Amino acid sequence: MSIWDTLFGRAPGYDPTDVPEFNFGRYTDAYKSPANYAAWDKSLLAFEKGDYVESCEAFMAYLLDEREGNVKWKTEGGKLYFEFYQGSKRVTGFADDEQLRATARVAHLDANNADLLHRLTSMNYELKYSRFAIDDDGCLAIVFDTPVNDASPHKLYHALKEMALRADKQDDLLLEEFGDYLSPTEITHLQELSAEDKTRKLDFLRRRIQYVIDYLGQGKLNPEEQPGAVAYLLLDLVYRLDYLLIPEGHTMEALERMHRMYFAREDDQPVTYKNIRLLRELQHLLRRAPESFAEELYAGKSTFGITLPANHDRLVSLIDNELPNMDWYQDNGYVEVASGIPGYIVGYALFNYAVPPPDRSLLQLYYRVCEDEYFRELGFKQQFLDRDGRPARRAIRAAITDIISQHTDAYPRLRPALSQLSFDNLMDFGRSYLLMLRELDLSKP
Repeated sequence: MSIWDTLFGRAPGYDPTDVPEFNFGRYTDAYKSPANYAAWDKSLLAFEKGDYVESCEAFMAYLLDEREGNVKWKTEGGKLYFEFYQGSKRVTGFADDEQLRATARVAHLDANNADLLHRLTSMNYELKYSRFAIDDDGCLAIVFDTPVNDASPHKLYHALKEMALRADKQDDLLLEEFGDYLSPTEITHLQELSAEDKTRKLDFLRRRIQYVIDYLGQGKLNPEEQPGAVAYLLLDLVYRLDYLLIPEGHTMEALERMHRMYFAREDDQPVTYKNIRLLRELQHLLRRAPESFAEELYAGKSTFGITLPANHDRLVSLIDNELPNMDWYQDNGYVEVASGIPGYIVGYALFNYAVPPPDRSLLQLYYRVCEDEYFRELGFKQQFLDRDGRPARRAIRAAITDIISQHTDAYPRLRPALSQLSFDNLMDFGRSYLLMLRELDLSKP
């Protein structure tokens, strides 16, 4: 930082180096490489020719994400052995001339419990391809098997995705509820976060939830007359916590449950009642024991994503539908609500969709700016807000330019209108930033 930056309270220029190794947001497998697509075609062709083991081997190459190092396989004596990772779980299996079988151990069954076994039986009815079972080592596992001549790439993708996602989600939930009867298994591949980083994430969760609760408690908003405003604040918070904390287990399920509850189409409940339920869930997260939350914070590799692939037009539609709602709240002095609408748009898009890579990077940059303090607590040195809390013009413009340069080869028509950005305050910045994103040309020649 220069002496002039210090004297005038300005943020320093952009420096993309020395960035801590943190992942944010939900993993997506929508960003496949040309090698992945070639492996898919090879798998299809081999299956049609009846070379089933070769088809399965090529399918593993399709799943491989070299950035994650998530899949391993080898062939011995005409038999394929494979393993891949999904969060906290490892899926292992084999394919030979007769069958393909895959297993994901969820937890070790230390003692039988009628409620637990009933829960597992009920969940089996929800599964289309796989099933819960108890293996020879007394481990609760999810198993998928099929005749190899029926193991088409399409079937394998949906079946392995089902079992991997269910195993990754249920291990933490079942261990929390039935901890007296279950114990963890096969978790040595997980990367533990430091105690300091866990504390920082817990502090962020509590700080953000308490801020919204305090604002709603001030009485500036009438929850009966302005339920939409309350919903914007609460949903912005839900998506922000999900993306920036990446929790597992109870917290992840609670955030997903809040989203499902609010947007349930068959639920004819008024928005006011839904807001009350959202607030209760958030208050419950606020009261949870720190050690319970800390156990849900770890880093792991993934193979399948749950977000839906979406093109740039989907993001444009979301912006067009929601951003104009800022006007009334801004004109009537509800700055917090007006500022929350861009946050809601960004969070909703990242929570639900696998948007194109340039969109994803630019949406994350929005969080980098708005949550500058949190990122700096995690060790990110780049400052995106100046001393007065205003967006830092030079750093943000340079960061956008850097993101565009990373995607120019794939999207040569990317030319963001940086001159449209407003840096007066976070509210105006949020509006202008999303309008800039809206106008991006992600078409390919």
